[in-house]
Amino acid sequence: MVLAAFLFGLVVSAAAATVTAVRGVGLWRQTKSTTRTFTSELASFEEKSARTEGYLAEWESSSTELDAALSRLRASRARLQVLQDAVERAQGRLRWLRVFVPR
Repeated sequence: MVLAAFLFGLVVSAAAATVTAVRGVGLWRQTKSTTRTFTSELASFEEKSARTEGYLAEWESSSTELDAALSRLRASRARLQVLQDAVERAQGRLRWLRVFVPR
């Protein structure tokens, strides 16, 4: 009877060790797959982050160029306004000559 209990315990222990080994191998494979997936996703995130950083640097450069162009535009518009005012004043001064110009 003791021998039967010992053999039964040995069989149950062997079955438990087999189940544990199978599950351990499955866990190892899952961990390996998860690590590979996580690493590839992390690399993808790093690439996208670097690309975004490049876009931000380009935007900052473009923004600086845009600010310079905007200030040049403002100066040009101010000069244009001065010239338009001068033309209007000249036209106002010369309106009386229209009487003598044939149509």
